[in-house]
Amino acid sequence: MKRRTVLKSSLAALVLAGAAPYGLSLFGREPLLSKAHASNRVPITPLPIPPLLENLDKSGKTARFAMEAQRGVMDFFPGKPTSTFGYNGNFLGPTIRVRNGQRFSMSAKNSLGQTTTLHWHGLHVPAQWDGGPRQPIADGSTWKPEFTIRQEAATLWYHPHAMGLTGEQVYNGLAGLFYIEDEFSDSLDIPKNYGVDDIPLVIQDRRFFSNGQFAYTQNMHDVMNGVIGNHMLVNGALRPSLSVHAGLLRLRLLNGSNSSIYRIAFKDQRTFKVIASDGGFLEHPVAMNSIVLSAGERAEIILDLGGAAVEEELILLVDQMKGSRFEAMRIKVGSPAESNAALPSDLRPLDRIPESEASIIRGFTMETMAMGGGRMGMGMMGRRLTINGKKMDINRIDEQVKLSSTEIWEITNQSVMMMSMPHSMHLHDVQFQILSRNGQTPPHEQGRKDTVLIMPGETVRIISRFRDYTGVYMYHCHLLEHEDDGMMGQFKVIS
Repeated sequence: MKRRTVLKSSLAALVLAGAAPYGLSLFGREPLLSKAHASNRVPITPLPIPPLLENLDKSGKTARFAMEAQRGVMDFFPGKPTSTFGYNGNFLGPTIRVRNGQRFSMSAKNSLGQTTTLHWHGLHVPAQWDGGPRQPIADGSTWKPEFTIRQEAATLWYHPHAMGLTGEQVYNGLAGLFYIEDEFSDSLDIPKNYGVDDIPLVIQDRRFFSNGQFAYTQNMHDVMNGVIGNHMLVNGALRPSLSVHAGLLRLRLLNGSNSSIYRIAFKDQRTFKVIASDGGFLEHPVAMNSIVLSAGERAEIILDLGGAAVEEELILLVDQMKGSRFEAMRIKVGSPAESNAALPSDLRPLDRIPESEASIIRGFTMETMAMGGGRMGMGMMGRRLTINGKKMDINRIDEQVKLSSTEIWEITNQSVMMMSMPHSMHLHDVQFQILSRNGQTPPHEQGRKDTVLIMPGETVRIISRFRDYTGVYMYHCHLLEHEDDGMMGQFKVIS
């Protein structure tokens, strides 16, 4: 099937697979809070900027932090307080900023009343400190990972990864950004004043019951399609506004949703430059007027507002790729440019991994099985989402990888008939490069990646070097409801 046909039919399937009708009862429970009703009641507020987590080592020689996963309350809607989770606060968490080569340590306390973990998404890290389901943090206990940062400047993030609880805990608010800086990022002439012209944007959709509580459910519909929301949050706020200087503006985008795929653009269809993907800077800025990010993916973009007039306003649009469009936030030019800086035409040279370096090619099939006999029968209810026909087993190692080797992984989304749906693949510990997506690779995907979207019928080939650390890591679909249902495996790096 041609790629255009696959994409078209896949998006149609997404539309058909949308969440329960907004405003109606969700499987016999309290009615959902409708988008139209809520939008009339929520005032436009300033965009919250996550605070930078304080480094407890005042010398800055090491990066030493403390964080607590805790319960909280947020007023997303007037008069309807929502029970939430957060790190060092009510919802989401602070931004952690470190430098390549620093010794990193964290005291992570769990006060949630349930087991959790703290996973460093995109970070090259020893297996024992990965924060996946093999490193649970019991309620009331404190986890103390310690390792050295060993990778280039990038925008990463952190979130829980407890077995079967990831989706619910992220939905309730557990997530935050993790920045790595280095000498190269210091020298690059781009915006880097945090919260002023270098802005983090954590984009998440949510649905709420009419009483204001999160409508997170564990039914078959939501497992198969993901929990898709009818309200859009940016940094934990509905319809926020950001005032900026004219000039260059850097936006660090994170699709922090559970399962939604977003197409992000501006209402006036203006062009922006993509300068970085999951694992750091691209070789050159790539001009685009929209970008698609699946759950867990990141991108850094530059807006050139040098010619913008004071009071000019931009509207950031987020399409869920299932039919719903949101005016997610507004960006208003509040003052003239402070400088006339121009975006460099060259960014960071990429150390491309040649295919000839790979010692092995592994195949992975991500399969969605419909409810019914055989692949379409009721007998397959327990094996509906699989990788290579298997569901996650914490006691089983699925792949063994040789330390210091280079491998190519060929990943195919083999969805079945009416259950055609996108998947993604996230690898712990390593950053990879995309060799091809059905034979081609878009320019903005040619940098380092740790999560990749795979549409129904697509095959994506990636290549990665497995360096420095041995031990057990995860690979999985980053649609969190799929992950929690067992669309996950384990690879062990051996010496």
